[in-house]
Amino acid sequence: MSRIVAGAAGGLPLKSVPGDSTRPTTDRVKEALFSRLESYDVLADARVLDLYAGAGSLGLEAASRGARSVLLVELAPKAAAVCQTNAGLVNKALRSDIVSVRRGAVDTVLDSFAPAAGVSGGKSWDLVFMDPPYPMTNDELAKTLQKVALLLEEHSTVVVERSSRSEEPIWPTGLTRFAEKKYGETRLWFAEPVQVAAE
Repeated sequence: MSRIVAGAAGGLPLKSVPGDSTRPTTDRVKEALFSRLESYDVLADARVLDLYAGAGSLGLEAASRGARSVLLVELAPKAAAVCQTNAGLVNKALRSDIVSVRRGAVDTVLDSFAPAAGVSGGKSWDLVFMDPPYPMTNDELAKTLQKVALLLEEHSTVVVERSSRSEEPIWPTGLTRFAEKKYGETRLWFAEPVQVAAE
């Protein structure tokens, strides 16, 4: 059973998605990931986006550890329903509506946050988790990363979780990898925005 590892809702058990359609992040990996994120000082008061959320465990852990707001994005109906249940459990434990859920395709949701042409003020994020299905190709992931790169605050962090056998993601202009770590069958890639010089 998955649970919140630490923070204000630490120890809270979470519902899992039935079947094997999702790939939950293990508590060991989650603990190591959040220890690293806390050392980067990106959790406190962060606006967090959890893409391909599954049961929502990464975004929910961030909420427990001091995030300002968390949005879980999941397309699969069963997983989105579990996200909704878990979000309710965490919000109740925190006595706040920090966590919300949006059911939909990740690229469609990201497109909805982009500012309209010629209009500034699109939605922006401090911390983004991406745990795409392993069958997703690097080219497909690169297109989604390009959309994410346009929605980041200056000192934000993007975490991409992939199989340890997967190639490094193709980072778009404006996003650069600054760390990576392997945990058994899982590899985490950490990226941050970079200023692109105007031509």
